[in-house]
Formats: sequence, structure tokens, C-alpha cells
Amino acid sequence: MSETAQQATTGLDEAPETNDEREISPGKIAFPVVMGRTSEFFDFFVYGIAAVLVFPYLFFPDSDPVQATLKSFAVFSLAFIARPIGSVIFMAVDRNFSRAAKLIGALFLLCGSTMAIAFLPSYAQVGALAPILLAVFRFGQGLGWGGAWDGLPSLLSLSAPRERRGWYAMVPQLGAALGFMLACGMFLVFTQLLNEEDFMAWGWRFPFFVALALNVVALFARLRLVVTPEFVQLFKEQELQPRRVVETIRTHPRQVFIGALIPLASYAMFHLVTIFPLSWATLYTDHDATEFLGSLFLGAIVGGLGIMLSGILAERIGRRGQLAVAAVLIAVFSFFAAPLLGSDTTSGRTTYVVVGFALLGLSLGQASNAIASRFESIYRYTGAAVTSDIAWLVGAGFAPLVALWLCSEFGLAYVGYYLLSGAVVTLAALAFSRTLETVR
Repeated sequence: MSETAQQATTGLDEAPETNDEREISPGKIAFPVVMGRTSEFFDFFVYGIAAVLVFPYLFFPDSDPVQATLKSFAVFSLAFIARPIGSVIFMAVDRNFSRAAKLIGALFLLCGSTMAIAFLPSYAQVGALAPILLAVFRFGQGLGWGGAWDGLPSLLSLSAPRERRGWYAMVPQLGAALGFMLACGMFLVFTQLLNEEDFMAWGWRFPFFVALALNVVALFARLRLVVTPEFVQLFKEQELQPRRVVETIRTHPRQVFIGALIPLASYAMFHLVTIFPLSWATLYTDHDATEFLGSLFLGAIVGGLGIMLSGILAERIGRRGQLAVAAVLIAVFSFFAAPLLGSDTTSGRTTYVVVGFALLGLSLGQASNAIASRFESIYRYTGAAVTSDIAWLVGAGFAPLVALWLCSEFGLAYVGYYLLSGAVVTLAALAFSRTLETVR
């Protein structure tokens, strides 16, 4: 078997051998990685929260609240459809120009689209043009998100000591918890300090402005690494170079397919404890939106702790075992989701959020690197990006829309069944992955 073929059989618990004597420490890579992830998730969570509290009423006022929120969630899904397209476009920019050009273009498109939403007129002002513009800029967010992949998380994992790779694999995912905390915290402040009229008129727009400052800071933090000679050389040594997307999929169809299914439980859970419960609480309960945002903020803190715990567990029982444990716990949680979220008490819904975030963190912490580790180094840069795009599209892109439609048509229990299906698929993918690696 060739060296490339041997690397291709690398399991979820291992990564290709690297030179751990390298001078560049993982800690030097970690900060810009977390900053980059935080800015990206902040953009998306600001949109996600507004998709519940604002957009149904400003852009779809002719529909009843449930139908308006479903339409808002349909637009929400456009970014996940656009993300793979963005990867293809910006991978071409990377190959033909530079990684810095790709990163600058993608992040300016992402934060530019986010800021543009802050200036959008309402349906009452321009009619049907308002939701069309919302859809256009949401699609732009997705294109930018797809191009924002810089390879630093893979470089971080490969540069870490072998016995600490589980810990460093979870570091990029801390950006998800931090991004949600920032977005949720800003909406929490504005809904608490402003009356409804002022919030709907201008208060909701302010968090979209903040995206510019946060993205600029993150951009410079990442560019300091991407463009310096030592890191350019390190990227070359690790063979983390852009390949053609079609070539990557054609030569690694099983890695892409299985890699996209492994994090399905985590990515389905992602929006079922963040965006969807906020819509449920505002549409079907008397739970005050500001109070529920407080519960979500608390949940994000717990989720961050769960992400860190995933790194500890992955080093003790292996990444595959850790992901399997998390999927089983999510499957168990799916049977309690409806009773907790549908509870008549605030404490029941808060318990749903806090426990859900804990399990999300435990699962999400290792999900991304489980995708990347399936590719040998020469295809890892592109393979990780493309497979992650597909996983997010399948697992998370339509989750709020499907969950709200299911509970509105059939009852809240079906949201639990939906979550259970994601956990089952993850466990099946983990088992099938082991079979493939044994055969190969």
C-alpha cells in the first residue's frame, strides 16, 4: 500500500504523523482560530436571533406569526445552500491568487452582507422587495462563510502534540459558544432596555453593525499567521494546500459521504437548542423573549464548558468513543425534549436549554476534526472545508424550519423524533466508518 493510501485509512482517533519538534507552538495558532470562529458565528447567530424576533414581523407581515416565522427560517436556510458554492469560488481564488486574498474577500463579503441587513427597509416601506433583499444578503453571508475557511484549525490539530490533539481539536469550536454569547447578550440588552417600538425600529439593527468591528479584528489576527513566511512554509510542509473541489470529491467519495454524516447529531442539535426553542417560546408560550434570551445565554456558557470537556474525554477514550457517547446521550435527550420544552413552567424550558447546550458542546467539540482527520494531508485543506459544508447543510441548514413545521403540524414530540434520527445516523456513520477502515 502506498504512503498516500495508508494515510487515507487514518481513523477518527488518529491523524497523520507530523514533526512535533516544530518551533511554532499550537498556542500561537489557537487565538486567531478562536477569534475567527467567534466572528463567523456571531454573524450567523445575530441573524438567527433576528430571524425569530424581528424578520417575521418586518418582512412577512401579511402572514400569521407561525407562517411568517417559517418563511423567515426558509430564508435562514439560504446561507447553508450558498456555503458550498462559496467554498468552490474562494478555493479558486486561493489557487489562483493567495490564501490572504481569499480570506480578505470572503470575510468582507460575510461582514458586508451582515451589515447590509442592518440597513434594509421593511415590507411596509418597499413591499416585496424587502424580503428579496433579505434573501440576497443572507445568500451573501453563506458565500462568505464558505470562503472563510483558512485551514488554521487543521494546522492547529496537526501542530499539537499527539497526546493533546483531542484538547486542541476542540479549541476552534469555542468560537461557537463565544459567538452565540455575544449575539445573545446584545439582543438581551436591547430587548431589556428598549420598548418594543424602538427595538423593532432601530434596536435590532445595532448588533449587525458590530459585525464589522469584530470581523476586522478577527481578519487581522488571522492574516498575521496566514501571510507570515514561517506559516506559509508550515502550510506547505503539512501539504495544506487548496485542491480542486471536484477532484477532492471524486478521489474521496466515501470520506466525504461518511464525514458529512458523522456530525449529524451535533449539527441537528445545534439549532434545536439555539434558534428553534426561541421561536417555540415566542410563538407558543407566554415565556418573555428577554427572559428566554437569558436562559440561552446561560446555556451558551454551559455549552462552552461541554466543548472543553469533549477535549478531555477524547484524550481518554478516543475521538470515536467520545462522539459515540455524545450521540447516545443526544438520543436519550430526544425523548425528554418535548416534555421539557413543552412544560408549563419556565424551569422546564430552561432545563431543556441548559442540558441541550451541555450535550451540544460535548458533541460539537470534536465534530469538526472528525471530518478533517478522514483525509490525508494533501487533501485535508479542501476536504475538510467541503465535507463540513455538506454536513452543515444536511444537519443544520433546515433544522429550525423542519422543527417548527413538525411541531406546528404534528406536535412537539416530533421534534424529538427528528433529533433522534440525527443521533441514529451519527452512530451508524461511526460504525460504518470503522468497517470501511478495517476493510481498507
